[in-house]
Amino acid sequence: MLETASCGKLFRMDTEIQTKLRRLAEYLDRKGLDGVFLNHRASFAWITGGKDNHIPGNSPNGVVGILATGDSRICFTNTIEHPRFSEEELAGTGIEVVSYPWYDSQAARKTLKELIASRKIAADSTDGGDCDRFGAGLAPLPEDFTQLRWSLTPEEIQRYREGGRRTSAAIESACRKIVVNMTEHEIAGVLDAEVHSRGLVPVVTLVAADDRVTKFRHPIPTENRVSRYCMLVTCASFGGLISNMTRFASFVPLSAEIRRKQQAVCNVDAVVNLSTRPGKTLGDMFKTLEKAYAENGFDGEWKFHHQGGSTGYAGRDVFAEPGSTVAIVENQAFAWNPSITGVKSEDTILCTKTGIESITTISSDWPKIRGRFGDQSLDRADILLR
Repeated sequence: MLETASCGKLFRMDTEIQTKLRRLAEYLDRKGLDGVFLNHRASFAWITGGKDNHIPGNSPNGVVGILATGDSRICFTNTIEHPRFSEEELAGTGIEVVSYPWYDSQAARKTLKELIASRKIAADSTDGGDCDRFGAGLAPLPEDFTQLRWSLTPEEIQRYREGGRRTSAAIESACRKIVVNMTEHEIAGVLDAEVHSRGLVPVVTLVAADDRVTKFRHPIPTENRVSRYCMLVTCASFGGLISNMTRFASFVPLSAEIRRKQQAVCNVDAVVNLSTRPGKTLGDMFKTLEKAYAENGFDGEWKFHHQGGSTGYAGRDVFAEPGSTVAIVENQAFAWNPSITGVKSEDTILCTKTGIESITTISSDWPKIRGRFGDQSLDRADILLR
């Protein structure tokens, strides 16, 4: 581990951060840059080893940014945020926190200019972030920067496993607490409470009850009340890494048609998950999905909803689409979400050189269904009967 000095204190840099700074240094060299200013929540979490810079939940930009080079990280923020970030969020990271008076934009410009010091810096938020607001005039960061975070480090994988375990427990618990006549808003409240209580941050919460399950693929909660059947979706962040899951609960016996669709969608999910391998393209994966739908009796059903793709510090980094040449890399996370009207299967996995690892899991007392793919099979979450 490297040892660096920050604010007069000796800091031992962990392997995760060493790996990321090495990747960053190589990227900067390729792009002819001296550094990057990272304000997006996903970028901030990545460069800090899972820390969080958000206040409003409806913005992709955080309230503080990181000026990062191949061998250093400095946090730039205002005097409101400085105490919490220096004493809590970034404590022990070796990241120096530099601030300006929140009411003095001139001082902010001066401080930022001094930090940049005529170096060639690119920013990931030129649309309202600090660099934009204070007239730094930085170039936008190339879109391929996000690829630096695709292959997860061992430390990130450990963090992801823990986040997946917590997310799995949260959504299963929420499904068991739903009662007939709850509104979708109330169900969403139960789900988010379960997520928050486990130290997770809900990024997406979707709920559909009864007829809305078959009508809408992205159902935000409403005052609609559940009487028969309910779908819960969560995308929950832990240490910056997002676990994506869908689960169903039913208060009535399942019809033969729902059973047929459920087996089919779990077959499709097994096919796409077991086919996820380093080196394949997302275009390859889309063809696999398209074929699996047809072979399971639901040709063209993919047209009604995206099928998922790579994940990690974003709910989805890249979606699987026809003709995509984006290649899968080792130790990259994926969340596939095939759906057939009325049913859906979604979990988060890690793609390794030896196969897939489930990040989100199915507990021993949750009903399972065996998804089939030729002579292979994969347990998928079945519908919980209440």
